[in-house]
Amino acid sequence: MRLLLVEDDVMVASGIKLGLTDAGYAVDWVSNAERALEAMRHESFDVAVLDIGLPGMDGLALTQRLRKDAPAMPVLLLTARDALHERVQGLDTGADDYMVKPFELPELLARLRALLRRSQAATSAVLSFGALELNTATRLACLRPSGQAIELGPREWTVLEYLLINAPKPANKDKLLQALTGWDKEITPNAVEVYISRLRGKLEPHGIGLRSIRGFGYRLELIEAGISDSRHPAP
Repeated sequence: MRLLLVEDDVMVASGIKLGLTDAGYAVDWVSNAERALEAMRHESFDVAVLDIGLPGMDGLALTQRLRKDAPAMPVLLLTARDALHERVQGLDTGADDYMVKPFELPELLARLRALLRRSQAATSAVLSFGALELNTATRLACLRPSGQAIELGPREWTVLEYLLINAPKPANKDKLLQALTGWDKEITPNAVEVYISRLRGKLEPHGIGLRSIRGFGYRLELIEAGISDSRHPAP
């Protein structure tokens, strides 16, 4: 998942970004609203975390702008202000959730998961396809009904989570690439193919294939009779 973090305090932003990155998010951090709007013009994000007390255009005004430019994107506001009327103002402006500093990282992660489930019309933290089950809260992948665990690297997890969210529809390759990287990391389009190949090796023995859709991306498919055509592009 790709997240836009807008926070002008360098130390706070660094701590949040580190925690979110460790949790598997690709995080792009900017320090003001103007740079956030510029980022939105060039990239797409799954969720935004905004500080209210930004220099220049504050987080409330930025939320109003984002509601026009990206109405479906979840927005979570961060602030040191704890007055009731300010919390109400933030939510009435268009934010989906609100956290008062200081806060604990596990709570932020839980709130982000809830926002993403809501935006993707999912009610459970568990994503499943065939025998595969992915728990986004515990970050465990396993096979049903045996409970056998599947070991996934952080980027393998990111790709598989995106594929499961889109299933049975195909996932766009460019969106997968964006989900894998932030601005401070260079990842080539071939990187997606590398992680797709690794996932195929882990999933195909359990009846789940990854089909290449020429010119678009990849789709999860159940393998029938132990035979998969997922290694070959669709005609």
